[in-house]
Amino acid sequence: MSSVPRSERYENIPTALVYDIFAELATQLTGRYIRLSDTAPSAAERDQWWQKALELRQYKRAVPARDRAALIAHISQWEAELSRLRGAHCV
Repeated sequence: MSSVPRSERYENIPTALVYDIFAELATQLTGRYIRLSDTAPSAAERDQWWQKALELRQYKRAVPARDRAALIAHISQWEAELSRLRGAHCV
């Protein structure tokens, strides 16, 4: 990503924009989980990816839109998860 340390990455960005980034990443990751669920080779794996999508939706709903620290923490976590899935060449 960026060479700016994570702690400073969102320093001068309004909280509303941080929330938008949070929401967009949640959408991207949910889409990835659903795609993995749709293409899973077994029912068990399909259910596993579907459950991850549902859990992500719950996490997104639980984070207050004004809680910058929580938003940024989730952004970091979700960016890492998306990178991991992309690195694994998951469609």
